[in-house]
Amino acid sequence: MHANAKLEARMDQLGFSQAWLARGINLAVERLTGSPGSVTDSDVRRWLRYETKWPQDRIRLCIEEVLDSTSEALGFIPRRTKSRAPSEDGPVQRRAFGKAVGGAAIAFAAPQAQPRRLGVSDVVRFSRDYADILQQDQVMGGTRRVENLAVELGMRVQSALSTATVSSRVRDMLHRLASDAMAAAAFAAIDARAPQRSRTHLDKAMTLAGLSRDSQTLYRVWDHLMLASSMRENHSEAAASADVMKRSTAARRDPLFSSLGHMRNANALARLNQPTEALRALRLAEKNFARCGTAERSGWINFYTPAEFNALSSYVWVAVGQHGRAESCLHHTLSAIPQGMTRDRALFTAHLSLAQVRQGELELACATAREASALLPPDSGSRRTANVLAGGRDLLLASGSKAPEVVEWIEVSRQWT
Repeated sequence: MHANAKLEARMDQLGFSQAWLARGINLAVERLTGSPGSVTDSDVRRWLRYETKWPQDRIRLCIEEVLDSTSEALGFIPRRTKSRAPSEDGPVQRRAFGKAVGGAAIAFAAPQAQPRRLGVSDVVRFSRDYADILQQDQVMGGTRRVENLAVELGMRVQSALSTATVSSRVRDMLHRLASDAMAAAAFAAIDARAPQRSRTHLDKAMTLAGLSRDSQTLYRVWDHLMLASSMRENHSEAAASADVMKRSTAARRDPLFSSLGHMRNANALARLNQPTEALRALRLAEKNFARCGTAERSGWINFYTPAEFNALSSYVWVAVGQHGRAESCLHHTLSAIPQGMTRDRALFTAHLSLAQVRQGELELACATAREASALLPPDSGSRRTANVLAGGRDLLLASGSKAPEVVEWIEVSRQWT
């Protein structure tokens, strides 16, 4: 542990590497002064080692902004000077910083040139970066790199909005894109089984979604909040989030969104030991899914294909104890999922193995688990897949089977205990 344990703990809590924190501070400096900052990861290490105990005012305010905490709470130690009044720093300067980044005049900033105007071409440029992040997520899963790239994109979009003029149409588009980036970061954290980080990202995504005035963007945040609640085993909160989804404007306008809302609700209700209500919600999800047309939609909902529908259905069947139905759904999923979606193929193959274990097909389950393991890249961040494989191994151990295939796989799969 570093000397400044409080700063280190806050960075770990938010999932910030030293390099990423430096980049975030530099973006905050640019919002504050109009010029990019020059903080490096070496500076961050000096703060962690207490070689610098009290950074200069401008940098310190930006640290507070990025980490959403006071300097003292981050472990920084104020310099002792005779002339320094206690009230000179802290809340007053933080309020000044908040006004500055909100667009008010900055008294100590250098005179600025006429701000540039953002247009649709800027939206397209940011959207390309967003598409690259989604591509990495589909292949690698919830790596810290994917999460950090998504957060950084969200901050870059917000920085551009704060230093440029923009039409209301383009502003809404950029707020929508920034919210999508933060939601992508949240999903990467969910995939990495990091619920606290995901909630931090989703808080920001929710604000940006509101500013975008787009019902489908707001719906996505509620969807990810449901997943984060479910991961924390808070199924009542997950059901409440799903209820908001299925009653939302997006769901009223489009049966695809209505279907996903009912599907999420079915999963939450099944885990609340309400099988009758869960299966009713699953039927409503299926009914609405069959009515889906080719309406114009946000790109993120494209994941909800027939393959995904069957995979999510399998989770409901598992929760109500019908493992044969779950296995059938997962076979349909794996026959339809695109080859490039490595992370999802590994995850659903692992779930198929788990369904087979629960039906007593132990040797077959071991072979399926090997397939899932082989699909996982060595540096994958998908803890969901690893946790499913670990759950299957626990059931195999509990079975007491001495079959060679089972004994061998139990030994091989020790990495997921």
